[in-house]
Amino acid sequence: MVKQNETADYPSHWEADVVLRDGATAHLRPVSPADAEALQRMHQGQSETSIYLRFFTYKASLSDAELERFTHVDYRDRVAFVITIGDDIAGIGRYDRLDDPLEAEVAFMIADAHQGRGLGSILIEHLAAAARERGIRRFSAEVLPENRTMLVVFQESGFDISRRFDDGVVVVEFSIDPTERSRAVMESREHRAEAKSIAEIVNPRSVAVIGASRYWGKVGHRLLESLVENGFNGHVVGINPEAFEVGGTVSFAGVSESKEPIELAVVAVPKDRLPEVVEECGKAGVKGLLIITAGFEYGNGMEVQRSIVRQARRWGMRVVGPASAGIINTDPEISLNASPSPTLPLRGSLGLFTQSAAITIALFASAVRQDIGFSSVLSAGNRADVSGNDMMQYWEDDPNTRAVALYLESFGNPRKFVRIARRLSRTKPVIVTKSDMTGRRIPAGHQVRTTQASPEATRALLAQAGVTQARNHDEMMDVCRLVSTQNVPAGSRVGIISNSPALAQVSADTADQLRLDPTLIIDAVNLDQDLPAARESMRAALADAIASPKVDALLVVPQAGLNQGLDECLEDIANLAATTDKPVLVTISGVLDEDIELNSIAHAGEVQEAGDLQAGVPCYSNPARALKALALLARYRDWLNQDVSEVHRPEDIDQDRAAEIVAAAVAEVPGGELKKLSEKDTAALLASYGVHLLETIPFETPEEAVAAAEELGWPVALKATDSYLRHRLDLGGVRLNIPDEASLRANITQMRALLEAYGSPGLEVQSMVAAGQGCAVRAIEDPLHGPVLSFGVAGDAVDLLNDWAHASPPLTQLDLDQMIRTPKASAKLFGYQQMPPVDAEAVKDVLNRIGLLKDDFPQVVKLKLSPLLAAADSATVLAAEIHVANAEQRTDSARRALSN
Repeated sequence: MVKQNETADYPSHWEADVVLRDGATAHLRPVSPADAEALQRMHQGQSETSIYLRFFTYKASLSDAELERFTHVDYRDRVAFVITIGDDIAGIGRYDRLDDPLEAEVAFMIADAHQGRGLGSILIEHLAAAARERGIRRFSAEVLPENRTMLVVFQESGFDISRRFDDGVVVVEFSIDPTERSRAVMESREHRAEAKSIAEIVNPRSVAVIGASRYWGKVGHRLLESLVENGFNGHVVGINPEAFEVGGTVSFAGVSESKEPIELAVVAVPKDRLPEVVEECGKAGVKGLLIITAGFEYGNGMEVQRSIVRQARRWGMRVVGPASAGIINTDPEISLNASPSPTLPLRGSLGLFTQSAAITIALFASAVRQDIGFSSVLSAGNRADVSGNDMMQYWEDDPNTRAVALYLESFGNPRKFVRIARRLSRTKPVIVTKSDMTGRRIPAGHQVRTTQASPEATRALLAQAGVTQARNHDEMMDVCRLVSTQNVPAGSRVGIISNSPALAQVSADTADQLRLDPTLIIDAVNLDQDLPAARESMRAALADAIASPKVDALLVVPQAGLNQGLDECLEDIANLAATTDKPVLVTISGVLDEDIELNSIAHAGEVQEAGDLQAGVPCYSNPARALKALALLARYRDWLNQDVSEVHRPEDIDQDRAAEIVAAAVAEVPGGELKKLSEKDTAALLASYGVHLLETIPFETPEEAVAAAEELGWPVALKATDSYLRHRLDLGGVRLNIPDEASLRANITQMRALLEAYGSPGLEVQSMVAAGQGCAVRAIEDPLHGPVLSFGVAGDAVDLLNDWAHASPPLTQLDLDQMIRTPKASAKLFGYQQMPPVDAEAVKDVLNRIGLLKDDFPQVVKLKLSPLLAAADSATVLAAEIHVANAEQRTDSARRALSN
């Protein structure tokens, strides 16, 4: 492997592992002088045509001067990236800054052996991201007219391309600022590539168990037995150098000896043997590794784990694990049980992703006991590579999966998670369970960032994506039973059927508390009749409720009678539930019979066709659990019913001017320190995005105050310069509507005397604006989430009660509307207690512009508008603070890269 440039100028944060169009992985990094030999080897392996199209002439090899120029760059005005696979360079792309410092010329060369794998588009994305970081705004390139492949790469990049002919070549020019179209193109390519990479792991045609043991009870023996005994429909081999046959299969000393190419290697060897196993699998062309081996939580385990992932990606392989509990695929054409479980679960339509092996086993056992069927299950273990994001990419296109459940112990890339989940949730429910500490501490064996944002911010970002959030394992299983067998309700109207008036009323009360609408209550069903009559009574009541236009979902709450007969009634309910699109749930209480299926899917059956619902009806031990699951899905339906809106980018935004201000400020910031912008720069940066800060003039003497007031115009406000006191009328930090010089002088004297108790802060004069409601806007660059925008109603609501709304920009019009209505105190904006409503559109406009500013500039690490004064016909920023810093690489930037 090429040793990297170790100089201080080497931008290591530009390195990335990427997924190619065919699902394989590769490594992208800045070029270094050590690449000269590999670059020459790549060039000499090219066809004459490829060389001519790149250099406009043919040259059999590169000269020493050319190699020097191509591999020695300054990482600022001259930048080049190489994509490596194994020891070879598969592609190289570069930019050179032109006389206009905002423009650079780009050029690419892709190895003939790797044409058509999407390397060109990946190089464009990463070069554009690096160039933007170095202050470049536009790219240009000269391309021969016959080089149609390169012209198509530019045209399909998503950027707004212009082309012109000049002296026999095509000159391509485009702005490299991300656009909605360029982001959409990137996300589409990313989705296809990552889905493909997971499909080859979940749907392998051949599996090798490395570490297959001849001895019963050993992990390697159990894994091989699970594959064979559950009827895997592909080729299975055991890898054991000390045996010719293991578990009824032929055994080999290594994967390279198998006559059939191996797609998935299940690895259960001691930790110290993993590097040699990964190397052998890479050389043998294995596509994915499922590493069962654990023990990376201590000592040098994390470094070994990182090394294994780097090694695997270098050979184009994805890694599930380490410490994984396995992969399951119930599709009859696959029947993959690459796990220690002795049996496959029922075939269902639910995809399950988990992390630690212990949690996987607990959830899997609970699901099997409850007869919940799966389409596929993947345990990521330490989640060193394959993540929940990857699985959602796969499940989005999987016809066998109707709903997705994820248990998350850590977030690798939550911004990307929200982006993918938001798209996936439009077609399939996404159910997530996480700890309140997820994102706030690092689980053993995981390498992730932590968040500085509040837990409420994480929950808000997931809700923004349409994710159904369950509080714990039991609640997640309750929802999973429902989505496995029933459709999402069309609304929140619930019909309740019971043979007990008391149970019916309790259920209706619970529904009310959960914001459901119990529109139909039938409490005349008598299960104490003889069994045939009771069954007929139940069927009739259920049929009436199904036919009712007032009902979106049904809850059946039978109280067990002396005649029993519940199992027969459950069978009837399950049969009737299969005839309607309305979800039907059952709650049974007061039962001693252990054979009655409580907290399960009653009369469960397997999915018969891809994408169908599982047979059976979800059964719960009490109405609260059933109705809570139903309420969560009703909220998901509300999210689905919202109009899909777009992000609006006002035409008056001057991003170039903002870039100049930010770049100049950041240039003065050493290392990771923060710099607070001056009031002048703060006002200028906000103004570049169309947000205007009301002018404020500080003063020392009363004469200076009078001159300031004359300049601003009477009446004026007098404020303390202290960021807390300047908004506190009750503490004497603000005096309003001062009409003339005499009043101003008197107020200055009084305020200075009053504020001595607070350290005698300075004073300033500001113009008066229309009376209104003070609001607070806050934006941060979070290490984990990226940009987070928060909004609240100023005062004790945010200061003491933490009454904030949170969202991840850029914001759609729907996001903006929800944001200003989410805080409990937001009622004060819409005519509370006969007060006039504020100009909500003006408030949303400010939030939108601040969100765009924060999304465009990660260097703006802290921004605060307090107060944003919302009046009947305006929204005015009275005070603002902005801090900048040299920002880290965002977890989800405008370039494709796998998380580490």
